[in-house]
Amino acid sequence: MNFSVWINRLLLISLMLITLIVVIAIGRVKLQPDSKITSNPNSEYPAWSPANVQMQALKEQEDKPQDLSESSVKSTSTPNSKTQLESANKQDDKRQDLPELSVKSTANSKSKAQLKSTSNQGSKLQKIPRYSFKITEAFKEYTPRYEVALAHPSNYGERYVTDINGQSINNQAIIVLHETGDSASSAINTFQTAHDDENQQVSYHALITLDGTVIYIVPPDKRAFGAGNSVFDGPNGSETIQTNPNLEPSVNNFAYHVSLETPPEGRNQEPTHLGYTDAQYYSLAWLIAQSQVPDARITTHRAVDRSGTRIDPRSFDFDKFLDLLHSFRQPIAINSDNKQQAKIAVSETLTTI
Repeated sequence: MNFSVWINRLLLISLMLITLIVVIAIGRVKLQPDSKITSNPNSEYPAWSPANVQMQALKEQEDKPQDLSESSVKSTSTPNSKTQLESANKQDDKRQDLPELSVKSTANSKSKAQLKSTSNQGSKLQKIPRYSFKITEAFKEYTPRYEVALAHPSNYGERYVTDINGQSINNQAIIVLHETGDSASSAINTFQTAHDDENQQVSYHALITLDGTVIYIVPPDKRAFGAGNSVFDGPNGSETIQTNPNLEPSVNNFAYHVSLETPPEGRNQEPTHLGYTDAQYYSLAWLIAQSQVPDARITTHRAVDRSGTRIDPRSFDFDKFLDLLHSFRQPIAINSDNKQQAKIAVSETLTTI
């Protein structure tokens, strides 16, 4: 057989082998798991949207006796935003959580401590006006990018239905605002690192970067670890829950923690900084507009902290945030016999936080 024929056959076989190797390599790359999922701005329903997370949580909780998900975040199908927002703000905080409402029993027979678990339950909780909100056209005109960077399981847990004394828990959800104190990537790295020490376990439910990207970290039905020793003082009085005899009572069991990335010039110990970007305010309002948490139960890490060490979010403009929030959602019903209480609750929003 001609030498050139052998050469041609050899080259053909080599080409086929190379093609096969390339195809297999590409297939393996596509199958590799990725803990960080980037959104498609054109998708109507994000793959890991608060709505889908809550729906999944509800399915998982169907066999459980109680479900406290009053702060569940609703879906957000909106067209792409044409608005280009400037970025120039920041905040400081190191420990934060992002829990929502999945439930777990935590009666601890070993604990004899008489907890002052001031969670004003029963009849007192019924005094809070219950709001129902609808999104607005302005909400539909804004769609931030999103990513998913799931925290390590050691940095979050289940929500409980009883405290360490076996007392039932039925607090209405709150939203606690934080700042990272450092870059968003640094915070994500901390959350994705396993921590055996309970005092080192930390996370948020969501984080908003300088450019307004929403990063989902802990599923909203789970309890994030971030507020530490904390109490929420609102229209119902003081509320806190102790679920671990080794740790101080906190708001984590009924809180949804959202953090803003601190701008570079604010990553220090100063009490103030230049503030947050317009994009961060818009995305924060967009995210919270999907919840049923009333204004009077939106607070800050500084306000709930009882350790005396947390001052975040620094330089946060609550008036600016509330104006945007109110432009993104409107109340459509108040489930309360006493409508005057609703007016009082709204008027106390700023003093509460």
